[in-house]
Amino acid sequence: MKVRNEKLAMNRMIAFFVIVPTMGSIGLGQSKASTNAELEKYIISLDKSGWEAWKNNDPSWFQANTTEEFLSINSDGVSNKEQVVKSTLADCKVKSFSLADFKFVLLNNNAVLLTYVANQDGTCGGKGLSPKVRVSVNYVRRNGKWLEALYMETPINETK
Repeated sequence: MKVRNEKLAMNRMIAFFVIVPTMGSIGLGQSKASTNAELEKYIISLDKSGWEAWKNNDPSWFQANTTEEFLSINSDGVSNKEQVVKSTLADCKVKSFSLADFKFVLLNNNAVLLTYVANQDGTCGGKGLSPKVRVSVNYVRRNGKWLEALYMETPINETK
């Protein structure tokens, strides 16, 4: 009987030391996934507000939500923060846009990558915008605030 009780006690200890840490890691994984989902939702919302600001020719969003080293890359070339704020916003007339097919990647605790497809109708500098583009955006966390560091778009040419 003593041997049986010792085996039962040993099995309970093994179960405790195997199951409890496993359950803890499951809980941590869920909270991290939950945190990532919240961050993803926030970054998408932040990016959409940048598109609204662009449509409304409002440079204040870009002044407040981009890094000083910000770069925008598209088929017309590369623009820095100052160029985007001064010329691109004033020179663009956006009738409409829609964003879809979001993909979110947490690169590390202070950097994320967001990609999506944008449909847009408008002009910049009198030139028509590519109606459909694949967008890649990097956001970085600086002093607790998420800022856009890089925006890049590539036209999507659909053949039928």
